[in-house]
Amino acid sequence: ENFKPAQVLDSLKWPDNHLAINRKLHFSIAKDDDSVHFEIDSLTGDLFLSKELDYETASHFLLQVIVKDYNNNPPQNNTVFISVDIEDKNDHSPSFQDDFVVIGIEENVPVGTLVYTFNAKDGDGSFLNSKIQYSLEMSNMGENLFLIHPLYGTLTTASPLDREITDSVIFTVSASDQAINLTDRRLDSLAVKIIILDVNDNSPNFTSSSLSYVMEDAEVGFLVHHIIAKDPDEGRNGQVTYYILSGNENKAFVLDKITGLLTTAQLLDREIQERYSLTVMALDDGSPALSATQVLTIIVLDVNDEIPIFTKQLYETAVHENQDPGEFVIKVEAVDRDAGLNSLLWYKILPGIGYEKFKMNLSSGELVTTASLDRETQEVFSIKGSPSRSSTAQLYLTVLDENDHSPLFAKPQYQISVREDLEEGSAILDLYASDEDDGLNGEVLYSLIDNTFGAFAIDSVTGSIVTTKALDRETKSHYTFRVVASDCSTHLPRSTTVMTVLIQDVNDNVPKFEQSYYKASVWEGQSPKMDIVQVFATDLDSGLNGEMEYSILSGNENATFLIDSARGILATNTGLDHENTSSYRETASSHHLVLLASDCGTPSLNSTATVLITVLDVNDNAPVFSSPEYHVHVKESIPIGSHVTEVSANDCDAGTNAEITYAIISGDDRGHFRLDEKTGSMDLMKMLDYEDTMKFTLIIQAT
Repeated sequence: ENFKPAQVLDSLKWPDNHLAINRKLHFSIAKDDDSVHFEIDSLTGDLFLSKELDYETASHFLLQVIVKDYNNNPPQNNTVFISVDIEDKNDHSPSFQDDFVVIGIEENVPVGTLVYTFNAKDGDGSFLNSKIQYSLEMSNMGENLFLIHPLYGTLTTASPLDREITDSVIFTVSASDQAINLTDRRLDSLAVKIIILDVNDNSPNFTSSSLSYVMEDAEVGFLVHHIIAKDPDEGRNGQVTYYILSGNENKAFVLDKITGLLTTAQLLDREIQERYSLTVMALDDGSPALSATQVLTIIVLDVNDEIPIFTKQLYETAVHENQDPGEFVIKVEAVDRDAGLNSLLWYKILPGIGYEKFKMNLSSGELVTTASLDRETQEVFSIKGSPSRSSTAQLYLTVLDENDHSPLFAKPQYQISVREDLEEGSAILDLYASDEDDGLNGEVLYSLIDNTFGAFAIDSVTGSIVTTKALDRETKSHYTFRVVASDCSTHLPRSTTVMTVLIQDVNDNVPKFEQSYYKASVWEGQSPKMDIVQVFATDLDSGLNGEMEYSILSGNENATFLIDSARGILATNTGLDHENTSSYRETASSHHLVLLASDCGTPSLNSTATVLITVLDVNDNAPVFSSPEYHVHVKESIPIGSHVTEVSANDCDAGTNAEITYAIISGDDRGHFRLDEKTGSMDLMKMLDYEDTMKFTLIIQAT
């Protein structure tokens, strides 16, 4: 159908048996509806197109061609019918009726539900050019919720829908014809928006806490809690109202069903009810309506609104005099209906005569003495006790007569210093404790109640402390023990003092080297002040008695070495030569020093240690031949292998540094001689010829 006008379609040929030279024929097309698209050359019979074709308008033409033969007389007419079939060209694209489609579907439809049927039209006439195939392309890469049938264009659900997750989907639907040649295929597309309609499939969900607190003195109308429940549905399906189902029988609270605000409806009293458990319901407005419940616990917090009350208004008791401070007298008790810190009671004594001799335990209400009581001074005490909030009680206390005075030391603790060389049995201190009682109640006896490690004893009558053995500061530098003074009464009133004895150091320990014999080595040729070894000595004494000074006692007559007097570092004072022997060395390559460590006490004590210093060899000397020249005469007839002469050299170094190797370095180009590299012995290797060579001058090297 896309054949262009004026192009020849075909040519009408006359049968061969009718052909003749100069045969005169005339061609024409009978006029009808089909002939408007075609014309024929009247002379040649060429059929050509005169008007564009359209397969979709007309796919077949039948032409009646009249051939008039003028060679006959009269002219003869012949009629020929030509059938023309039009082949379809894919010149129409599929077409949707709309460019954009919006479709609504409820979220609870089952998978496979028909959503919509797309219908695209294609104006082409042949089957494949007008056959349409549908496809779907999502606008994002998420889960594909829909499928389209490629032939029928039916759109169905492919997965369960959930408006609360995806409320709308936008995608593109394409329609493509199926022309045989892929490059000739045409398509059209339209945008589709699927709106997922809400269904009431979600119950309200409480997001507010299930626990709330309110003070018991809150006013009526006080906001206690904001109840919040969320419903992901939309519209009326997501509108939530609130109700109290149970737990509010006494109408203590009121709940706003729209806002969820819970307020007090009456005054609260924690001492009557300290906890409320309200069952609250959240109801949406869907059809059918869905709901959820929550148990809301409301804890009423205490306010200090109760007064403590003593269990008794008057307490009576008695206590013996002459008891140690801290003697239990009585325990008073009060109660408070409040809770927590508000119910914790603190007891105290109100000021009055003699109240300073007692102490009240703030939390337990126990009353104890803070001093020894004396019945002769005051026999009766009247004490008022009070907790922290306005309740009081009266206490009458009678003091019973006892041995009411304890021995007392002048000081609670003593400290004395003694030398460690103090003789056994020496008195170091006389203690004294006084007792105001008379008779046996006033006689004081002294004793020690702590371990003195057998170093001290006390005279029980005089209180004199004496040494019982020799002291050693290095073993124990101080002693701490308690001394008790008690009277002779039945109840043995007593008091204690702490005795501290500091042992002063005496220079009675000799310094001691860590090693009595040290070995060290140093390379010869090192620069002076080179550190060799560090020695250490310790002294158990303290202070100056334990401070060390180091010196070289002997073996350093030439001042070859020096030592740091404080740190004990031994170093070279001059350069050392391994090859230079010294009369002060034990061997040719070592030094034998005696070191002295002295403390700074008076008198000073000391000890010694020996250091053996080995001077290590450095290859600093070249070998020297025993003679600068060797003259040898041999007969030309001596046989090969004969001994010719022997050379020798000496090296002052030691060890491998003194091992010598010999070699001929010139004068033996033809190899007449062989020199043993270790011994220096020379042998003949080739026959000699006096007429050829009268003299050989060999240069020999020793390394």
